Amino acid sequence: MQDDPSLNPAMFWVGDGEALWYQKQGPNNKSCSTCHADAKKSMRGIATQFPKVIKGKLQTLEGQINQCRVGAQSSPAFPYESKDLMALTVFIAYQSKGMPIAVTENAANAAFLKKGRHTFNERMGQLNLSCAQCHEDRAGLKLGGSLIPQGHPNAYPIYRLEWQTLGSVQRRLRNCMSGVRAKQFEYGSPEMAQLELFLMWRARGLPLESPGVRP
Repeated sequence: MQDDPSLNPAMFWVGDGEALWYQKQGPNNKSCSTCHADAKKSMRGIATQFPKVIKGKLQTLEGQINQCRVGAQSSPAFPYESKDLMALTVFIAYQSKGMPIAVTENAANAAFLKKGRHTFNERMGQLNLSCAQCHEDRAGLKLGGSLIPQGHPNAYPIYRLEWQTLGSVQRRLRNCMSGVRAKQFEYGSPEMAQLELFLMWRARGLPLESPGVRP
């Protein structure tokens, strides 16, 4: 399903994202294409680099889209997990499909990466489990009949059959936190961005598969 555009349900969101790319918004009457022209050229490779530090702030791809909406289009930010934000995010990510994740450690992101690594390895919740205990120590084993994956985020945004919709890596992380009965990080929070940065760094070199399909 993932590899066949005619079967992958997430391609509906890719189509919606392409329409939004050319749709003029706000009092400035600007579209994404006003600044960035043809996404097939200007967005090629962009999704492989996020999260990244921009003007001192760690920014996810969703956060950067909203930054452009507010700053360039003078329009309100899209709510996290909203259809429009997911559509634009997956449309941009689709332009880099098959390219290797290019997140590397550098002077700008080192402190954020360290915090994300700490969160990944820190036990949390009433079940007192860390991300690493499942996705490194027990990767390849089974939990409740389901295979435990390595926890790489290279297929997000993804369509999960369980959700019957498209969702972000932050939604999946919140699911995991709920599963271990821990307090969930807020969408768009610095903690989420730091953890997402570590996961993308951990998956460096893997091909971007977005939009993925999972059970």
